[in-house]
Amino acid sequence: MGTPVVLVHGLRSSRTMWRAQVEALERAGRTALAIDLPGHGLRRGEAFTQEDAIDAVRQGVDELGGRALVVGLSLGGYTGIAHAARHPEQVSGLVAAACSTVPWGPVLQGWSVAARGIGRLPDAGAALNERLAHRMLPPAGAADVAAGGYALDVVPGVLKEARGVDPLGDLARVQVPVWLVNGRYDHFRTQERRFLRACQDGRLVVVPGATHLVSLVAPERFTRVVLEAADVVDAAERTRVS
Repeated sequence: MGTPVVLVHGLRSSRTMWRAQVEALERAGRTALAIDLPGHGLRRGEAFTQEDAIDAVRQGVDELGGRALVVGLSLGGYTGIAHAARHPEQVSGLVAAACSTVPWGPVLQGWSVAARGIGRLPDAGAALNERLAHRMLPPAGAADVAAGGYALDVVPGVLKEARGVDPLGDLARVQVPVWLVNGRYDHFRTQERRFLRACQDGRLVVVPGATHLVSLVAPERFTRVVLEAADVVDAAERTRVS
């Protein structure tokens, strides 16, 4: 069966954003599980905390046998990095996509102001979010994101928690292979070289023509990266247990 894969979604979305990858991984004979983070998907209404998000990944890996390749995008990528640093026994490899920028004060403050403004709209920004999804994503990607609903009220809590993350420090503690995957036009790749240097065993993949939501904009290319990472991890795992 090979190394199982746990997939962790981005902000405001849910596990359904990974439908294309889950289907492809299962066709390739791999066990795959996409989870919902607190405040998202089936867990909407819950408060988001970084520790609870890390615990959600821990539970997902446990469900698949206790050790997996963890794949995360944006918020899921930052969460995957933090989980790998805190639970190294659970992680055979890490794909951290669209999260190669350290969240810092002025940027987070700007996002918080924007989030509060959008939250004051009559529909709390639902129509705006829907329009952006259809404008920025191919039809299949937009449908996958919409299938799990949008977590519109979780943004302030996530931004508050983001002030305490240390992705560079966490990456330096991760001993398994790491793939940093960014769309060519991703605004979160501003420090990708710095992130790569922080990795003990890192690789950088930049997907031409893709934007921040790289797994949805370029699903075939992104899935290839995940499958290639899983093959590398399989070989490393066989060496580890031999």
